[in-house]
Amino acid sequence: MRTFTWPIALLLAGLLFQTVAFAVLNTVVPLWMEQFDAATWEAGLVGAFFFLGNLAGTLLAGGVIRRAGFKGSYQYACLLCAVSTVLLPVFPGVPAWSGLRLLAGISCALIWVVVESALLRAGTLQTRGILLASYMVVYYLGTVLGQLLLGWFPSDMPLIVTEVCILSVAGMVPLMFARLEPGNGQVSSSSHIEIRTLLRRRSVFLGVVGCVISGVVLGTIYCLMPLFLKHQGMDHSSVGYWMALLIAAAILGQWPMGRLADRYGRAFVMKCQSLLVAAACAGLMLKGGLMAPSLIALGLAGFSLYPVAMAWGCEEASRDELVTMNQLLLLSYSLGTLAGPSLTSFLMQRYSDNWMPMVIALVALSFMPVLMLGGGHGRRKLSR
Repeated sequence: MRTFTWPIALLLAGLLFQTVAFAVLNTVVPLWMEQFDAATWEAGLVGAFFFLGNLAGTLLAGGVIRRAGFKGSYQYACLLCAVSTVLLPVFPGVPAWSGLRLLAGISCALIWVVVESALLRAGTLQTRGILLASYMVVYYLGTVLGQLLLGWFPSDMPLIVTEVCILSVAGMVPLMFARLEPGNGQVSSSSHIEIRTLLRRRSVFLGVVGCVISGVVLGTIYCLMPLFLKHQGMDHSSVGYWMALLIAAAILGQWPMGRLADRYGRAFVMKCQSLLVAAACAGLMLKGGLMAPSLIALGLAGFSLYPVAMAWGCEEASRDELVTMNQLLLLSYSLGTLAGPSLTSFLMQRYSDNWMPMVIALVALSFMPVLMLGGGHGRRKLSR
């Protein structure tokens, strides 16, 4: 059986376009809000609504996929992203933007569940790791291209809105030629699996905790890192380039971290990741010439927390449990992304910008006791 079939290649091609669109918006929306003299906590609130949308989209994904299939659900999500973006200049203000970013978050989560579930079902135990690792490379490559796009073109709202809509439509085109419908009854049967039964497994529990931690870390980075860099005196294009460096490091870290987790165990690797994230955050607080190495270290370690945690959670999952496990882990991740920016933006507004790297470091280090008490090795990897 071939690892990369034509439908899978088309699915990943569509994902690349849509990821560029999400990356552009996630960086530029907080910068637009600062131009409108919004407070830091308001930017954090709008960012939190995007991640609240991730949470809602994860919960809704199973029902949408049952009714529309993988292909239809993906196309609906692309349209929802385009519509929520077009309405941003039409309805300015924190309340309206919070609602629109909620819709964008729903579309983003729906795409995640569709792509990950389709890849898990298309692969075997021997090929799922390769498929999901390729998915992560495409995802982060799209994120890098989105940051670079901000450096190549002006960040004026009409131009950005047009770009995002074009990218969303482009993301739909490859799937018009792909057949990705789930088998009869496969998705619906997975929805009846008891979550409480899954959580009794140690690997699932540790995977869920790891996804919450990684959600806090990545949610805070995506939502507030652009503001943190902007407050260092950078212009929009410079912010885009530094964010691109961060995501480029994330791409480079995927395969090495996965291999290390296979060889030395996920508990050991996640301990090392947590320590490296804390060290990178200390470098960001010290500023000076440590900005580049700190962002590289943060990208290498922080962005690979989720795939290792997901691999741990899916370690013992059967084929029928994969969609439910995927939803559970994404739900845990979304809860973290919702909590992280909300708390951190308040602390940044009230005290100083240094609270952003400080919160990330404290949350990463808080995972250490959990790993020491419950960590095991585990050899089968399904890295995201």
